Amino acid sequence: MSISLVRTCILYIVILAGMRLMGKRQISQLQTSELVVTLLISDIAAVPMQDTGQPLVSGLIPIVCLITLELFMSFFMMKSSRFRRLLCGSPVVIIENGQLRVKEMKALRITLEDLFEELRCKDVFSLSDVAFAIVETNGTLSIIKKPEKNPPTAAMMQLQNSDPLFEAVIIHDGSFSPFGLSFCGKDQAWAEAILRRKKACVQDVFLMTADPGGHYTLILKEDLS
Repeated sequence: MSISLVRTCILYIVILAGMRLMGKRQISQLQTSELVVTLLISDIAAVPMQDTGQPLVSGLIPIVCLITLELFMSFFMMKSSRFRRLLCGSPVVIIENGQLRVKEMKALRITLEDLFEELRCKDVFSLSDVAFAIVETNGTLSIIKKPEKNPPTAAMMQLQNSDPLFEAVIIHDGSFSPFGLSFCGKDQAWAEAILRRKKACVQDVFLMTADPGGHYTLILKEDLS
């Protein structure tokens, strides 16, 4: 029992490190080679986890080889657009000026139901509104509306908006977030000064957010009880 637990923990750490090296894509954003490597790694890792009679190295070596191979493939794709097209393919236009390109849809095996579902998810309810619909190499659908169908922007209406200030998490569950502090251009002393005025300490904070302008939102743990 303990051997299986140790082997599982080791494999988990190795796979987690490998996924971190391969990048931060979501499943829907994986290229073909990345998806294949992910599936193979999951299958290979399951064998030494379940079969304690098999050497752990026999599972680790293929996993490390696959991760290394994927890193090299990614490097070559960055260096050669031809190699990238060979491995991942090219974007395909399936709607042009409101007209379906049926031949391309058949080649990609995209049904009309799938297409219209994707359009509705992107707030498009008529083919005539679409200038171009492009299936990207990772399978996602990009929609470019006709200019007259796009909602007006502040620039079109010659309106001047102040720059938006995005909030970032400063403190979460009693711990400071270095990224949030750096993003807002603040430091721990700034946050601690606010907490002193509220007669609270860092451990009392459930959530604190702030923006670069210094505006903040503070939620104490006692407020949730």
